[in-house]
Amino acid sequence: MTQTSSILEQYGPREAMEYDVVIVGGGPAGLAAAIRLKQLAAEKGNDVSVCVLEKGGELGAHILSGAVMDPIAISELFPNWKELGAPLNTPVSEDRFLFLTENKAYKTPNWMLPGCFQNHGNYVISLANVVRWLGQQAESLGVEIFPGFPAAEVLYNDDGSVKGVATGNMGVDRHGNPTDAFQLGMELHAKYTMFAEGARGHLGKQLIAKFDLNKGKDPQTYGIGIKELWEIDPKMHQPGLVIHTAGWPLDTSTYGGSFLYHLENNQVAVGYVVGLAYENPYLSPYEEFQRYKTHPEIRKFFEGGKRISYGARAIVAGGLQSLPKLTFPGGALIGCDAGFLNASRIKGSHAAIKSGMLAADAAFEAVGSNRQHDELAAYSLAFEQSWLHEELYKARNFKPWMSKGLYTGTLMVGIDQVLFRGKAPWTLHHQHADHECLRPASEFKPIQYPKPDGKLTFDRLSSVFISNTNHAEDQPVHLTLKDPTIPVKVNLEKYAGPEQRYCPAGVYEFVKTDSGDERLQINAQNCVHCKTCDIKDPTQNIVWVTPEGGGGPNYPNM
Repeated sequence: MTQTSSILEQYGPREAMEYDVVIVGGGPAGLAAAIRLKQLAAEKGNDVSVCVLEKGGELGAHILSGAVMDPIAISELFPNWKELGAPLNTPVSEDRFLFLTENKAYKTPNWMLPGCFQNHGNYVISLANVVRWLGQQAESLGVEIFPGFPAAEVLYNDDGSVKGVATGNMGVDRHGNPTDAFQLGMELHAKYTMFAEGARGHLGKQLIAKFDLNKGKDPQTYGIGIKELWEIDPKMHQPGLVIHTAGWPLDTSTYGGSFLYHLENNQVAVGYVVGLAYENPYLSPYEEFQRYKTHPEIRKFFEGGKRISYGARAIVAGGLQSLPKLTFPGGALIGCDAGFLNASRIKGSHAAIKSGMLAADAAFEAVGSNRQHDELAAYSLAFEQSWLHEELYKARNFKPWMSKGLYTGTLMVGIDQVLFRGKAPWTLHHQHADHECLRPASEFKPIQYPKPDGKLTFDRLSSVFISNTNHAEDQPVHLTLKDPTIPVKVNLEKYAGPEQRYCPAGVYEFVKTDSGDERLQINAQNCVHCKTCDIKDPTQNIVWVTPEGGGGPNYPNM
């Protein structure tokens, strides 16, 4: 008997609420779907009940993105978004693409840049603030939003179709026992349930496996994006300046690069993305990011400035070849839970909004026809006929080419995007999942990273502190191990304990026991919910499950 079923025996049954559509995740995809459903209901004079569950303590709390936003989708959702006060305040004023060596930077002439790196007409934004604004619009249309209530379990009908979700129990101690503050989770039943949890969604992963949604698809591939928000010297600030780099500090065989975006109010968002298919277990994406900021062409922006926030999040990068089947009986995957991000443009928010709208159109038509719990085939069909499909088709070879190394990748992406305009008569494929790519530590030398100076470069714990991350100390550890012996027996012995380096929050560390043996210590309270461990663990032994509601980071302006 599982802990959940024994608690249900003692305290159940759970209270249930009924909706036409339940949406798991209050990011751009989930809120766009909710808004679109209510807009259609208002147009047609039909009522449709919509509920959004959000695991963060408030909307936007767990939202982290670069971000440069293409306004194409938000303009379809709200043609009058400017009048409504959407926080797209800083149009892109200049694009720079730099190839870095250790001490020099080489600017690519703008006429040579493929269209995917040109941002004229786009906006430098805080996606967290855009999400908060979308939440206000959704609530004004009558959407019920429940922040601090993570969906912890998928519920099924007798015929195997998705019935809805259940929220997690609250007030459970580290051993799974109810405390004095115990509250039983709730069930939310729906005619259709949409999953918009972001990259590597906890429930989305289960649904993909249960319904075999990735049959015939390439393995999904990811990057880890690590970001800081700075307030810089006004003399160095240029609103709308967008800088991307490739090259140093990564070696030429490892996929990755940086972004540096100038927002309003002397603020700069700076971040680094490392593809999680990297081979060297000694590599630390966090340390590579800190090292990147010391480049003379980059550090000049930050001298005399102040770091004000930090965060990290996995990014879906597989593209069209890795996109799973989008629907299953009773529901659909939308946004990055499916994998709509365009890696060539480093943009996903416009794709998330569009996918949410397409799914909403299909669900509204189905509910209006008195259907429930069947497949929303119209969603997949509409996607295939949309500008989003066309955009992802043009970008489909970007990540596979760049995975072949910086020089080969740059050359071939140029040919693919400039000469063929993304319509080359071939499609490259991803051959391996990211966790399969890590090689034994014996094949590499440890990387010596410089110590942080506390002014430009920082350690993990001071970074986690300014992410406002918090979890109740006595709650169950949400980073679970299928086999507790594997971290020492396999990961430490064969791969030199890569979890202590790929985690950007200091969650994992190997410590010596009194007997002199090593053991893995999991500092779950540090977790910023990036999902990197769930993706990169070489034996797929670490499973990220949803923690108690409201826990995790609280990003104010990311």
